[in-house]
Amino acid sequence: MTVPAPRARRRTSMLGRSLPLLLIVALLAPVGMLFTSTWRHTDDDRSLADRERLGVEYLRALAPVTETLVEAQTTAVAGRPVPGEPLTRAVEQAAAVDARIGGELRTQERWAGLRAKLEALRDRSPADPEAAFTAYGEVTDLLLALHHKVRESSGLGRDPGADSFFLQDSAGQELPEAVVAAGRLADLGVLASRRPAAERPRSLMELAGLRVAALSPATDVVDNLRSAVDNSESTDLGANVLTPLDAYQRSVEALALYSTPSASGTVDQGQLAATALNSRNAARQLQPVILGELDTLLTERIDGLARDRWLAVGAATVAALVLIWLAGLLIAADRRTRRRAATPEATTSATPPPGDRWQPPAATDIRPLQPVGAAHEPVAEQWGPFDAAR
Repeated sequence: MTVPAPRARRRTSMLGRSLPLLLIVALLAPVGMLFTSTWRHTDDDRSLADRERLGVEYLRALAPVTETLVEAQTTAVAGRPVPGEPLTRAVEQAAAVDARIGGELRTQERWAGLRAKLEALRDRSPADPEAAFTAYGEVTDLLLALHHKVRESSGLGRDPGADSFFLQDSAGQELPEAVVAAGRLADLGVLASRRPAAERPRSLMELAGLRVAALSPATDVVDNLRSAVDNSESTDLGANVLTPLDAYQRSVEALALYSTPSASGTVDQGQLAATALNSRNAARQLQPVILGELDTLLTERIDGLARDRWLAVGAATVAALVLIWLAGLLIAADRRTRRRAATPEATTSATPPPGDRWQPPAATDIRPLQPVGAAHEPVAEQWGPFDAAR
């Protein structure tokens, strides 16, 4: 009889030991790619929002320049001396902003050309209203082109939010164009009243063109702001914007009414100038509100992107720690397996040692067979003399 030898333990292959670690590394790779993509996406969006805030700051600086330039044009066309202090102060403030952020927005060259034109206007004599109207028109065109450059370079024109896009379009393009066109319309009304009768058809055509140029962007401002309020999740946007917007809309409606030529082909120059002034004053109240709300939305967007970034960092950190912990468990289990495999184990031999072999009993231990029913005790010991008393 032999005892079966214990089955030898089969060693795990190198591939079997490495496969769990390879799976963990394969899980770490997509986690890292997802984190990198999220981080890059939020970083791009935050950089765009930061640049847009720079654009809002630049537009704030251009608003006084636009207003004072239109007022100076009206004064020059009327044949009065143009006060230089308001325009000089507005230009200096805009120059300080351009010196600080103009390099990043790539507006320094355009601003330098516009500033040279503005300084040339201050030295201009108000003797010729027609020439003044043309000269101021060239400068205001450069100013509107600078507005467009700011929107383009800062990314405001590519804003991804519906409400913020309508706000930037109103404050950066439509409203400056409406203010400049309304000023030109009123000033052209003054010039048309002084022109000879032979030039009246030309004047009416110019007035009709400027009327469209003034009312079209003004109407777009109203539509854009109402769309911004309808598409915004902010509860403060409507309350802050609608009141100055209503005032501006009423001024635009009055401008449309008094800029319409009468049956005789003339316009009331006094009423037209008054409504244009009211429109400019309403725009002066509206534009800071629009820019303020736009800056608030951009700030909230930046804060949200910062939260998303920290959430991505936290999620990636937790996932990496869990996978590293699993890798540690697998490595520890593999080390224990290798340690047990390296330790010599007691094995049972298939052939027992000589001392443990089975031996037949000795001859002296063999007892003779007894007949069936025979007593197993000796006869002499079956009953004693006192056994009956037991």
